[in-house]
Amino acid sequence: MESNEKVIREAYRLAEGDILDGDGFLALFTEDGSFNDMSTSQTFRGEQIPQVIAGLARSFPDVHRELLAVHAFGDVVAVELRIQGTHLGGFPTPAGEIPPTGNRIDVPAADLWYLRDGKIERFNCYNSMSVWLDQIGVHPDFKAAVEAGEAAAATA
Repeated sequence: MESNEKVIREAYRLAEGDILDGDGFLALFTEDGSFNDMSTSQTFRGEQIPQVIAGLARSFPDVHRELLAVHAFGDVVAVELRIQGTHLGGFPTPAGEIPPTGNRIDVPAADLWYLRDGKIERFNCYNSMSVWLDQIGVHPDFKAAVEAGEAAAATA
């Protein structure tokens, strides 16, 4: 059996924009494995898992994950990383797709991988979505939020 760290490094390799092997990525997971995007509270299983990495590569075809630190503790592997790429495809949101801006992203993230018998049972991805959105040009409308709060307080 391969080391858990080696399995996780292979997962990152397979998710690179210039490789993008969704079937190979999925094969690293247990049958009941999950990919949890903690910044959006979404969980993906089975055939949804390779769709997640393919979707990211559609928005950022040159997506790369710079691994800053990898720590294996038995069946848990913790990774500090930066997600990097160029926004060349639409970025899906609940309100619609953000058109490509050509902006580069360099987003801090941390991943926790839980393995069972050398396969990924759970992958929890924590990325800084506020940094991500800021870097592709989506800036919060604080003024509108304050005005909406004031309006709600006035009618309460």
